[in-house]
Order: sequence, then structure tokens, then C-alpha cells
Amino acid sequence: MADQIEKSKEQLEQIQLPNCAVESTQGDIKLSDLQDWLIIYFYPKDSTPGCTTQANEFSQFKNDFTKLGVQIFGISRDSIKSHERFTEKQEINFTLLSDPDEKLCQHFDVIKEKNMYGKKVMGIERSTFIFHNGELKASFRKVKAAGHAEKILEEIKQLQSA
Repeated sequence: MADQIEKSKEQLEQIQLPNCAVESTQGDIKLSDLQDWLIIYFYPKDSTPGCTTQANEFSQFKNDFTKLGVQIFGISRDSIKSHERFTEKQEINFTLLSDPDEKLCQHFDVIKEKNMYGKKVMGIERSTFIFHNGELKASFRKVKAAGHAEKILEEIKQLQSA
């Protein structure tokens, strides 16, 4: 399934950056304090094939994002220890946030019913959000991992030139 983009004015006004400290691989971060361009992407689990592909592609384009003034944050329910192992093993060059209690997942409405080997489970729907100075500019749901980072890079270039 292709990436689905949601850009209606109502949808974009509904999600704001949460005003709470979140544990990350770089210490506690308060997303609402961050300015300029942010990519916040949710992924199901560290060290799984799709999530590894997605993280590696964001790492590959990190310099391009940095030149555009964009910070990247990946979020899953995994622990900081798991994130640190994942970061080290895959040489991830951006910050991962830990959301074990699903506060961020609930805030961004990314916990969805999924079908895992014929069994219904609740899990993270791969999703990406682009913010500029605290305002949501674009959201992508039901993302395919492969090629997504490059699509987000192109989307940011379009948003910045608008």
C-alpha cells in the first residue's frame, strides 16, 4: 500500500507537539520546545526488518535533512537500552525516543489494530509527522518503510519552497 498523506486543514490543526519530557538516546527531550523543522516518525520495533530499513534510510539522508534545518526523531515503545543497541548496531545518526507507556503513541493516534499471523493485536501503525515551528505541516499514515525517507525529504523541500 502506498503512503497515505493527510493534509486537510482540520486534521493538521488537531495534532500539536506534546508538552512533556520524553526519554531519548540523547537524554530527556521536550518536543514542544523544539523549533524549526521536525520529522517525528513512529515505528513498531527496533531491529526488525522494516524498522531497520526505515532507520537506515533516514540515517542515509541525515546530512540532506540537516542542510534543510530538519531534526529527525524516531519513536517506538522500545526501551532506551533497546534503542541504544539498535543505534549502535545500525549506526543510526539521529535521536530515538522511548515511549513504553504509549503516551506519545496515543497523542499521535498511531496505536491501531493489526493482523499478526492471523491474530488481531494492537500495535504502532508506521506513521510520520512533519512540523515547522510547532505547527503540523503534513502527516503520513500506513507508511511503507522502503523509500519513505526520500519521500519525506522531497516533501520537506516542497513545503519549504511553498
